[in-house]
Amino acid sequence: MSKANNSLVVGLTMAAALGGLLFGYDTAVISGAVGAIDANFITPRGLPEGAASSLSGWAISCALLGCVIGAMVGGPISTAVGRKGGLLVAAVLFLVGSIGSAWPEFGLGPIGGMGPDALTPFIWYRVLGGVGVGLASMLSPLYIAEIAPPNDRGRLVTFQQMAIVIGITVVYFVNWAIASQGDAAWIRTVGWRWMLASEAIPAAAFFLLLLRAPDSPRWYVMKGQHEKALAVLKRLTHDEALANATLAEIEETLVTPTRPLLSFGAKVLLVGVMLSIFQQVVGINAVLYYGPLMFENAGFTANVSFLQTIILGVAMTAFTLVALFTVDRWGRKPLMITGALIMAVAMFALGSLFNAHAVGLWALVVVVLYIAGFSLSWGPVTWVLLAEIFPNSIKGKAMAIAVAAQWIANLFVSWSFKVLDGDSGLNAAFNHGFAYWIYGGMSVLAALFVWRFVPETKGRSLEAIQHLWERAPSHPAAAGMVAKDATSA
Repeated sequence: MSKANNSLVVGLTMAAALGGLLFGYDTAVISGAVGAIDANFITPRGLPEGAASSLSGWAISCALLGCVIGAMVGGPISTAVGRKGGLLVAAVLFLVGSIGSAWPEFGLGPIGGMGPDALTPFIWYRVLGGVGVGLASMLSPLYIAEIAPPNDRGRLVTFQQMAIVIGITVVYFVNWAIASQGDAAWIRTVGWRWMLASEAIPAAAFFLLLLRAPDSPRWYVMKGQHEKALAVLKRLTHDEALANATLAEIEETLVTPTRPLLSFGAKVLLVGVMLSIFQQVVGINAVLYYGPLMFENAGFTANVSFLQTIILGVAMTAFTLVALFTVDRWGRKPLMITGALIMAVAMFALGSLFNAHAVGLWALVVVVLYIAGFSLSWGPVTWVLLAEIFPNSIKGKAMAIAVAAQWIANLFVSWSFKVLDGDSGLNAAFNHGFAYWIYGGMSVLAALFVWRFVPETKGRSLEAIQHLWERAPSHPAAAGMVAKDATSA
């Protein structure tokens, strides 16, 4: 492609990837407010240990319920109003959710004067923002995959994960900067509100940038708007012959705009769902949501714990760059298997360090190792695979189910970590290390799953990947593609 075309593709990719930045921002911003949520909404209720830990875990992870909802409705929304239209809806939800969760009392009572009763509207606003995250988590990589040329698709979809980790890193800096403006009491009364409200700035930027973006050619074809699809393809390629050939290929796979979910068998759906589940049960969001708490358990002071999370964010950004430059060279499977094994070693080591009461600086070292393994593999490459493996005619429905499964698994891990980490019996026996051993075991299973069940998709067009799952080729050319792909998978 010419430089002008490449600039357009990258520009649209970066605009869509802001949805990923907000995804990461929303995921990590709550880490700075954990202490304030407990102090303002949980502790005053005087609940028993188990009930208090469970309610605290729910308050911190409740946005994930919204993520599940957003992912589930993402398919119908992306079909009805387009990939761009769905992302615009997500931007509005990000904006409302961030401001509302920062001042949940607004319109209901005096700011700061409702006490623990403000927990209910706080949860509703967090769930609302979570719906935006769920929509963006599905539609941003889908949009990018549908405008990207096949040879660059892995790299460009990886921009989504790069944006996620940049959002996480930025919010760690923002939380630390806000926390530095006062003492612990100030953070628990005022500072946490500014942390949550800061998300409104990138949300507004996301909305404004999307207004000028076109929708994807595949969505235009799905809606019978072939001229608009061709116009976008010409802008993306500056090659009329290539644009027409690409349009014909899209039209061939979308002769029937949608097909039954299991038209290509259950395996493709199972692979997508399990990739999503494994991405979460390796424990990444236990680390991201509870990073400051984890480092406090390791013996660091509160302010130093905020600084440690910045180190994690920087490491996540650096190793996602590794994935950005290797995913289209090395392939998807080698990165996923390598990363899972690195995470397994790191989590087993972290659990053992806690169990041996020998944490301190070594805890930071093994957590950075874990972040490195996740960031060069399961963080970005899962999204690449989810955007690639589903055939066009079932993509919206299948991806919605896979992403919803991811958020359900995320909710379970994020809620259960607070329960496990707050259990006096487990802590007496394992000193906060038990959960990390579970995540290490899940990482081993993730590596085995990819090795056995996930096909390599590097360098294939989205239409060619469809033939990997077809039960019976409909014409001789497709039969040849199936044979070719079977020998190279």
